[in-house]
Amino acid sequence: MAVRVRRARPEDVGIVAAVAAETFELACPPTTSSEAIAAFVAENLSEARFAGYLASGAHTILLGDVDNQIAGYTMLVAGEPSDAGVAAVVTRRPTVEISKCYVRAQFHGQGVSRALMEASIAEARKSGAAGVWLGVNQQNSRAIRFYEKSGFAKVGEKRFLVGDELHDDFVLELPLDA
Repeated sequence: MAVRVRRARPEDVGIVAAVAAETFELACPPTTSSEAIAAFVAENLSEARFAGYLASGAHTILLGDVDNQIAGYTMLVAGEPSDAGVAAVVTRRPTVEISKCYVRAQFHGQGVSRALMEASIAEARKSGAAGVWLGVNQQNSRAIRFYEKSGFAKVGEKRFLVGDELHDDFVLELPLDA
């Protein structure tokens, strides 16, 4: 099965928002309330928000397509981290955040994550970034293993708000200038 990765276009915001709503819960600890997840999705993963992300110039959304189905996506954010604690532990500048990296459950284990990650790293390199960073929930061992296999290393910790619940994340970084 071939995975095709392409940039999202404005007409893709509906499918991106649908995939985001479907996959966000997969990255949350099992104790996260459905209300907190719903609040986060409504506030951050709506069609309107993705339209704004695409229009911003700082965001790049990549889609993983398998047999004409969107199997997952990544969202890259160029620029200085807005969280002071993250800015202190991320050492490479300029930097790009991989803000989102999600694959629909039925496509797990089929190379979609790998294809999206490789394309995201290539996109960051093309932009001139010296490093890439991301946050991952400390209880998401599957994602942590994947990121470490992709070359990322833990450099710190941060808090992440899901609805009204604070979660503990690791901050991972991948140098691109080495």
